[in-house]
Amino acid sequence: MNAAQKTFLLLALAAANSGIAMRVAEPMLPRIADDFSASIPATAAIITAFALAQAGAQYFHGPFGDRYGTLRVVTILMALSALASFGCASADSLDGLTAWRFATGAFASGSMTLGLAYLADTVPAAGRQPIIARFISGTILGQAVGPFIGGGLTDLFDWRATFVVLGLVFAAVAIVLFILTRQSWAPPVVIAGPWLSPQRYISIMQRSRVRNVMASVFCETVCFHGAFAFLGVLLKLRFDLPFTLIGLLLAGFGIGGLLYTIVARWILVRIGQRGCVTVGGISGGVFYIAIALTPYWPGVMVCTMGLGFSLYMVHNTLQVKATEMAPDARATGLALFSMSWAGGQAVGAAAMGAAVATVGYTSMFILFGCGFTALALSVGMRLARH
Repeated sequence: MNAAQKTFLLLALAAANSGIAMRVAEPMLPRIADDFSASIPATAAIITAFALAQAGAQYFHGPFGDRYGTLRVVTILMALSALASFGCASADSLDGLTAWRFATGAFASGSMTLGLAYLADTVPAAGRQPIIARFISGTILGQAVGPFIGGGLTDLFDWRATFVVLGLVFAAVAIVLFILTRQSWAPPVVIAGPWLSPQRYISIMQRSRVRNVMASVFCETVCFHGAFAFLGVLLKLRFDLPFTLIGLLLAGFGIGGLLYTIVARWILVRIGQRGCVTVGGISGGVFYIAIALTPYWPGVMVCTMGLGFSLYMVHNTLQVKATEMAPDARATGLALFSMSWAGGQAVGAAAMGAAVATVGYTSMFILFGCGFTALALSVGMRLARH
């Protein structure tokens, strides 16, 4: 394995642990609500806080990555993520836990953005989509095992143990990245003008293709992740399953995503980007409706696997478009993409949490699933025109 392959693997590992951090809290929401005497929708603030931090922190991740290099910045962010995770484990109130989850989201969210920037700088555009699909398998794997780890450790110990383990893994990743990539850190790059100025982002957002990609990924995550954040709660309330089993069912999402990364090249050759987006959007909506209506919990595993496969048929295409939208400021452009992605999660989770109390879970899952399909069909039509 050469140096480039080792770097690729380490960045994928960092993204995997960030994926775990993002989704580890979903199955433990009912337990945290009990411990802090809060409602489940109120407890979902820890998911919203993480997502909001993901969105806001990208403002700094992109310019820092362009100036100081992706490898240096990712290593530092992983170390800070470890400290924030230990803070989550020691929280003595829901507000405190929410604050520490906000910090974790701010630090952990840089690995995917900067990893994609590094990949886009080293892989030609013509062959980039299958390689990106392989890279995001790290994040997908993290998202797959995140709910299982959260549910399993909550059943075996309590939810605090989950954050201790998460912090230890973040620390290990930071140490390994430092040891193995320190010699590859490039000296800071001189950027003309104020490199943290809002004007840097404004100038990039003036490009129509940037705005189109940002709007698409925002709507995608509002509909898809807004609903998925409450799938564990739905399973607990409807079937009263153990948290470990809920985590296992939610892990089907990651399995489906990994299956997509394996066959992505084959699919792209046969149906192209537009076909991926269209098929993924339709099937994603169908699987959400099936989850909302099924009276049997074993069928949920098939549906979550289908959701993972469907989402990444759509999202992988949007990721490729994001790497092409600002090649002169790659990390900053991808930071804008990540802001939209994380902001969509925050808005989606908040909207779902506010609506389920009055509308109910079944209706909202159907509504969000149909919204995901509508968004994907819209993206497919734009790809056809361009």
